[in-house]
Amino acid sequence: MWTPEDTYAIGRIDLPDASTHGWQVRLQRRGRKYAKYFGDRQCGGPKQSYREALAWRDELLEELDIRQQPVARVCQRSRRNSSGVVGVSKIAVSAANGETYLFWQATWSPAVGQRCCVKFSVKRHGDRAAFRLAVEARQRGIGKE
Repeated sequence: MWTPEDTYAIGRIDLPDASTHGWQVRLQRRGRKYAKYFGDRQCGGPKQSYREALAWRDELLEELDIRQQPVARVCQRSRRNSSGVVGVSKIAVSAANGETYLFWQATWSPAVGQRCCVKFSVKRHGDRAAFRLAVEARQRGIGKE
């Protein structure tokens, strides 16, 4: 059985029509992308290509110092943030019946690699109350309350 640590940033590529079989490592840190492909044929089979991909990924993570010191990004308001609160946004969801529903959504990361999200209906709570509920949920989620 695979664990998330076994497959983190590693994906299997099987494209029989292109005769492409192997493992690919893909990471992005602070806007910079890292990627490398490990072909089964070049590495001596799928098990060996996986081992080489895993070793390369682990070396890269150590080099980037990800495992020892996970650093949380400091979120700041950007031009694209119209709510004025980091992690709170107004979204529109289109239902199968063609109706569009508005929500205020709060998102946060309780731990490295995890993401939480909660939505509050504008129709049910009203615009101001839904926004306030989203802000409060975000604050509770990031532990500021």
